[in-house]
Amino acid sequence: MEFTVIDYSIFALLLVLSSAIGLFYALSGDRQRTVQEFLLANRNMGCLPVALSLLATFQSAVAILGAPGEIYRFGTEYWFLGCSYFLGLLIPAHIFVPVFYRLRITSTYEYLELRFNKTVRVFGTITFIFQMVIYMGVVLYAPALALNAVTGFDLWSAVLTMGLVCTLYTTLGGLKAVIWTDVFQTLVMFAGQLAVIVVGAQRVGGMARVWRLAEQAGKISGIDLNPDPFERHTFWTLAVGGVFMMLSLYGVNQAQVQRYLSARSEREAKLSCYAVFPCQQIVLCLSCLTGLVMFVYDQEHPLAQHPSSSDQLVLYFVMDVLRDLPGLPGLFVACLFSGSLSTISSAFNSLATVTMEDLVRPHCPGLSESRATLLSKLLALGYGLLCLGMAYVSSMLGPVLQAAISIFGMVGGPLLGLFCLGMFFPCANPTGAVVGLLAGLAMAFWVGIGSLVSSVGAAPPPNGTALTPVGNLTTALASTLLAPTPAPERPKGLQKFYSLSYMWYSAHNSTTVILVGLLVSLITGPTPAAAVDPRTIYPVLPRLLCCLPHKYRQRLCCGVAFPAQDTDHADAAVKSNGMSNGVANGLAHPGRREEEEGQGYVRMAGAPTYALQETSF
Repeated sequence: MEFTVIDYSIFALLLVLSSAIGLFYALSGDRQRTVQEFLLANRNMGCLPVALSLLATFQSAVAILGAPGEIYRFGTEYWFLGCSYFLGLLIPAHIFVPVFYRLRITSTYEYLELRFNKTVRVFGTITFIFQMVIYMGVVLYAPALALNAVTGFDLWSAVLTMGLVCTLYTTLGGLKAVIWTDVFQTLVMFAGQLAVIVVGAQRVGGMARVWRLAEQAGKISGIDLNPDPFERHTFWTLAVGGVFMMLSLYGVNQAQVQRYLSARSEREAKLSCYAVFPCQQIVLCLSCLTGLVMFVYDQEHPLAQHPSSSDQLVLYFVMDVLRDLPGLPGLFVACLFSGSLSTISSAFNSLATVTMEDLVRPHCPGLSESRATLLSKLLALGYGLLCLGMAYVSSMLGPVLQAAISIFGMVGGPLLGLFCLGMFFPCANPTGAVVGLLAGLAMAFWVGIGSLVSSVGAAPPPNGTALTPVGNLTTALASTLLAPTPAPERPKGLQKFYSLSYMWYSAHNSTTVILVGLLVSLITGPTPAAAVDPRTIYPVLPRLLCCLPHKYRQRLCCGVAFPAQDTDHADAAVKSNGMSNGVANGLAHPGRREEEEGQGYVRMAGAPTYALQETSF
């Protein structure tokens, strides 16, 4: 199918408006002259734009193409993933967001130094950079490749245009431009998917008929309560395993935490988590309905060409359904690349942030504000150009591309485990944190790559892991691992181990980090209670076991004394202390510097002092 002038015009309008938003914020306000404005939007964003940006960050083009293909092939069981969204967003809102927000950090990995030491911070930062650099080129190249195969849309023109436009507005406008372009691009994604559903359903007799025919064909799934973790999709793998996947995205990922920290108050940051919940449900419903409409349409109007993969199947369907409606194919292409833009711009900004705050500033303490801001912009520009280079590398990977895509999903679980180890277990020490992280990464790559290698050349069975990337980004990239080779008998030994459902990867790998980290910490000596800043700890066990006597709950705190405070009224406490942008309970105001004395941080400006001694690894 050839694109018309109207289609190209709509696609070009997306790029022009995205660039215009970046230029607007580059020339307005303080013109991105400070690091806080460039990286954190001056901590002055409202909950609604932050929520839509949180949604758009990991609603990539891979997911837009993958989720309908999942429903088309395997039915609506994937829809139960929505059950995981409740806890997957409630836990970050009440545990991770308050801890990160009150510490007034810029990079998530600053927390690791405050809780452990610089070594753990650097390990976490390098792991995150490796994860993001590998995937950002793939997430730009893969949708362009699928689009080129179906529509003839020029591959490298699309890659270069998207990459350069994204680099432009991210470098000029900072996080504020990224957030507001995310809002615009989210609306475009909604419009594109809605257009496909409405037109497709109308051509097959309406949504009621779509549902009825899908039900007759066995595509409407019931609740499967099979507890077997080796089954690809059951209620438990989606509703429980999905919680850990959501926590790795919305709890500790730098791209998401950076948006929480840009909110004007802790309350606004929490509200943004709540607001994401209905938005995520809408996105999931749109994807599932698209898959059902696609299935019924294909039954009544078989495609002339048989696609080689299910992501191409979505594009063939869209182009066939919208072929007589000028402009709508262009709208869906704009929808597709809005997903890429929002994801890649978040990657640029978060990578620039962690590189600046975790690798540059600690080694250049005398760096002036203007130089730091300029360097942050250059880092964003550099990562943008690196993304184009990674897209070119992706084009040369061939079969290895599957493994490269899968790396993102492998790394998310161990990073979640590292933060949970530090936040929930006061006895954990730096040595345990580093060894636990390395053990979690080793386990993740062992299971992931083992699953891939053991099934090369095999077609996925009905309950196996499909090639189709589905759901949000972690699901999308983790689920590209191939399934075990179908055989009459069930797999045994390592083959059985490799057939673990990808939805349990985050839970399995994060648990490995926690268990190994705790074991090593107990062997090498737990962290003394006096060396732990209580604001880096969330006493999850004492609160869950609130029925225990007080003395036993104190033992669960490992001797750490927690200040009495109501987390829901932290912002009120801040304002009552005359600090509109400060932190409750005495943490330093962001305008005042934290000074290093000896080997640890010492909070100044009258705050309670916590010397965090660094333990050599």
